[in-house]
Amino acid sequence: MAIYLPELDPATTQFPVIETALDEPNGLLAFGGDLRPERLVAAYRQGIFPWYSEGEPILWWSPAPRAVFLPAQFKPSKSLRKFLRKSGYRVTLNHACPEVIRLCGDSRGPEQTWITRDMMQAYQQLHHLGFCHSVEVWHQEQLVGGLYGVQVGSVFCGESMFSLADNASKIALWLFCEHFTAHGGSLIDCQIMNDHLASLGAVELKRSPFMQHLHSQRDAILKKGCYQPQVLHQATHDQLS
Repeated sequence: MAIYLPELDPATTQFPVIETALDEPNGLLAFGGDLRPERLVAAYRQGIFPWYSEGEPILWWSPAPRAVFLPAQFKPSKSLRKFLRKSGYRVTLNHACPEVIRLCGDSRGPEQTWITRDMMQAYQQLHHLGFCHSVEVWHQEQLVGGLYGVQVGSVFCGESMFSLADNASKIALWLFCEHFTAHGGSLIDCQIMNDHLASLGAVELKRSPFMQHLHSQRDAILKKGCYQPQVLHQATHDQLS
C-alpha cells in the first residue's frame, strides 16, 4: 500500500506536526532535509530524531509509545554493584565523545548500524557546539564502553551505546543516571523499546505525556557543571593492581 510522506523544505528547519507520524512503520514522519545542527536541535526539541541506513534518504521519526528511563528510579542490581567494585573500570563524562560515537557505529558493523559516516560527523559537530554528550568506560586506558545523546533541557535524548567488555554499557547508563539526577535531570529518552532496554528498566510513555514533559522541560536549566568533562567513577588502587 502506498503511503504519503512529506519532504522537508531544505530552506527551513520546520517539521510536520508529530501527530501526523505514521502508525506503520511506527513514528515515520518525514524525509529529506539535512543533518545540520540547527535542524537536529529543532528536531529533538519536538521529539523527532533521524534514523536511516546508508544509501537511504534521511528519515525522521517520532514513535509512540516512547521508551524512556526515569533516571531517579534506576536501580542497579547487587551483582552489578559488586562487579563495578572489582572491575577496575574508570568512568568519565565528555572525555571522548567523538570516539564513543564512532565506536557505537563501528561496533555494530556496516550491515547493522544506522550511524552512518554523515551521522557520526553531524553528532560530533553537535558535541563541539555543546549539545551532544557522552559517557565513557575505560579499562587499562582502553575505551571499552559508553553511550551518547543530545541534551534538551532536563531531558537527555539517548542515541546509542556500545560495550566491548562485560557490563560496560550498563555501568555507563547507571552512573549517568545518578549524575544526571543529581544535577536536575528528569528523563532519558531512548526512543523505541526493545528487550535490552526493558531488561535495564526502561518503561513506555504514550505520546501525549511524553510530549507534555518534553515541552515543559526543554528549556530547563540543569545544575552548574552537569556536562562539564569529569570523572564519574575512579578505579581504586587495589582494583588496578
